[in-house]
Amino acid sequence: MFKIGDEVSVLDDAIDGVVIAVNNNEITIESEDGFTMTYFVNQLIKNFKTSSLSKNIGSFNSDKIKQDKEIAKPRSFVKEKKIKGEIPPPEFDLHIEKLAKNFRGMNNYEILNLQSETAKRHIEFAIRNRIPKIVFIHGVGEGILKAELDFLLGRYESISFRDANYQKYGLGATEVFIRQNSN
Repeated sequence: MFKIGDEVSVLDDAIDGVVIAVNNNEITIESEDGFTMTYFVNQLIKNFKTSSLSKNIGSFNSDKIKQDKEIAKPRSFVKEKKIKGEIPPPEFDLHIEKLAKNFRGMNNYEILNLQSETAKRHIEFAIRNRIPKIVFIHGVGEGILKAELDFLLGRYESISFRDANYQKYGLGATEVFIRQNSN
């Protein structure tokens, strides 16, 4: 995902820098002030230069796009396969308005902390009760809650996760799979 020379920003800090080393999930950057710091992959975001974006925008063939739109394409709907009697996985909405009645006085740290603790409680419950799959709805937003959720889920050995069904949730949900021990 990251390579040496990429310009990056730290998600939870006002630090920008350039990647100077990549070691598995750890990325070492040199900040604009000349300091060397190491972060995990989920703590960084790649910065894209607008000049390279404008070059790509100019390379689109608008006539080809118009022609493609005029040709009627058959719509394909992929329906999720459901097994008769199968219970859908529990869904947990982590939006703050679903978790707290009065959140107006809470700062961003307190909100994120409540969301993380709620997710952790649901994960622990699912593990204890041998629930094989759960879905967290986190929304799209700036991606901070998703990054925090990914970090939390990465701490469990018996858990794998991925973006949930796009047709059902869009980009705002994560599907969690819990491998059960044979004990």
